[in-house]
Amino acid sequence: MPKQRLFYYDRALKLLPVDLAVDARFRQARAFVSHAHADHIARHEYVLCTEETAALLDHRLGPRAVRTLRYGESVNWAGVRLTVYPAGHCLGSAMLLVEHAGERLLYTGDFKLRKSLTVPPAQPVAADILIMESTYGHPMYRFPPEEMVFRDLVDTIARLFEQGKVPVILAYALGKAQEVSRRLSDAGLQLVLHRHVADISRVYESFGVNVGRYRVFDGTVRPGEVLVVSPGTKLDLVHDRTCRIAVTGWAMDPSARYRLGVDMAFPFSDHADYDGLLKLIELVRPRIIYATHGPECFVRDLQSRGWEAYLLDRPTQKTLL
Repeated sequence: MPKQRLFYYDRALKLLPVDLAVDARFRQARAFVSHAHADHIARHEYVLCTEETAALLDHRLGPRAVRTLRYGESVNWAGVRLTVYPAGHCLGSAMLLVEHAGERLLYTGDFKLRKSLTVPPAQPVAADILIMESTYGHPMYRFPPEEMVFRDLVDTIARLFEQGKVPVILAYALGKAQEVSRRLSDAGLQLVLHRHVADISRVYESFGVNVGRYRVFDGTVRPGEVLVVSPGTKLDLVHDRTCRIAVTGWAMDPSARYRLGVDMAFPFSDHADYDGLLKLIELVRPRIIYATHGPECFVRDLQSRGWEAYLLDRPTQKTLL
């Protein structure tokens, strides 16, 4: 791996010219936070992020010193120009463009190129160096059209109602749950959100985002209602009446429902699929690529296509729903 003037990686990415950590999972003096998922945040002393991410950090970690940026807004820091662009992943998620000494580095964080109903579309920009998330960097993870996935999910829920079952949708509390809620609500379903999901949904709503119609879970689910919870939530419901449904990109693997301990799994993700990863590279046209949070085979694939590519770290998101 060639030595870089702009960054180094040792358990966390750090931008050298400004001594700024990026999505570090342990406390730093200064850090850019691309989005507020738990595996990208820590109790940093000073944070650079979007206003939406700042609100979510306040909800999850409490108040802290924050410098917020709007999408497309730049800040000049010790001779380095930093600009954030939408990542299409969850509320406030941002890509970071770093410009220094004639070089442009784009850090994607987690991203998704497909259209979302609850976050603005991703906006990758040209760069010389690309540091990209590659969670679904294997060709088996080519997701079907999302309209088809949700049509199948809605049909399945209707059959479960006929059987007297309670559909329980497992979706990460930040991002996935709001997108699923909006799509199911638009399909005419009555939704019940677990408190942890509802709290995040209210942050979305405070920024004018429509997450659909819902009520907050009070321990009961009425006939014809769909319960949305985050994975791992303990429920005091009659188990033989519930049907646990995961919505996750890992559903492309036939063994996913057994590995995840659910009754059904539908392939829907807030990450880019394999084709989305390749599309991002074509849009950015970098000189060199560093892949994170993904399999080593993705880097070998890129190298076989003529790209100079390296794996920056080891996979860390294989269990993320």
